[in-house]
Amino acid sequence: MDSRFLLTAIDAALRAGEIQRRHYGQEIEIERKGTAIDLVTEVDKECEAAILEGLRRRFPDHDIVTEETRLPRSGSRYCWFVDPLDGTVNFAHGYPCFAVSIALAVDGEIVVGVVHDPLRADLFTAERGAGSFHNGRRMRVSEADQLVNSLLITGFPYDVHTDTQAKLRRFVHMMSQARAVRRDGSAAIDLCYVAAGKADGFWEDRLNPWDVLAGALMIEEAGGRITRYDDAPLGLTADQVAASNGRLHAKLLQALALDSKPEWRNGQTHGT
Repeated sequence: MDSRFLLTAIDAALRAGEIQRRHYGQEIEIERKGTAIDLVTEVDKECEAAILEGLRRRFPDHDIVTEETRLPRSGSRYCWFVDPLDGTVNFAHGYPCFAVSIALAVDGEIVVGVVHDPLRADLFTAERGAGSFHNGRRMRVSEADQLVNSLLITGFPYDVHTDTQAKLRRFVHMMSQARAVRRDGSAAIDLCYVAAGKADGFWEDRLNPWDVLAGALMIEEAGGRITRYDDAPLGLTADQVAASNGRLHAKLLQALALDSKPEWRNGQTHGT
């Protein structure tokens, strides 16, 4: 693997993280992208511009997919996936959980991932076949093998207001299965916590590739698994994401599949 890929991603993530630190807690301009809770700020845009400048300067022929700007693609073997500020709602409210996420795919396979949490000075990195690391220390997933002994993390899509009860049913069910469930608002950080063994599993619907792909590589390189709800490979999509330490994966998928059963639809959420 060309070491320039990882070093470039790290440099870009650190630059964006410094922008986030500088603006955090200050008055910023906020816009709505779609729903009332889907926000973009001037900081998202400034971070994106800094990342794009770094990637284009070193790899001008690579394609880039980023959250805030639809860019033309040339069909390059190399494609970067960039979330310049994962956790925008948190950032806009001054809630200290947000990150930069950058991943590189080569021929459709993620080979480099970087996630940077600037407030905690956490830098998560991964290269395909070379492991994943938290501030330079190798990460390994947890050893939990029962949901009742696990801490799970999740999130809700931006259209949660349109059918709140349906979206809460799975959350309530998973609360009944796990030791605890957390919801902090940054999928990139959530996935890194699974890779680092700080949490045992994660699930979420309606994500985007830039939210997930760097963290997905972290988990795989730390010994975990990440798939769709039906256990199919995630690929470069993120509409359904189930991640775990591997030992829990079959049980996590079994619990997530209960929405297809009559007792789930009738509101009974206990049992497996």
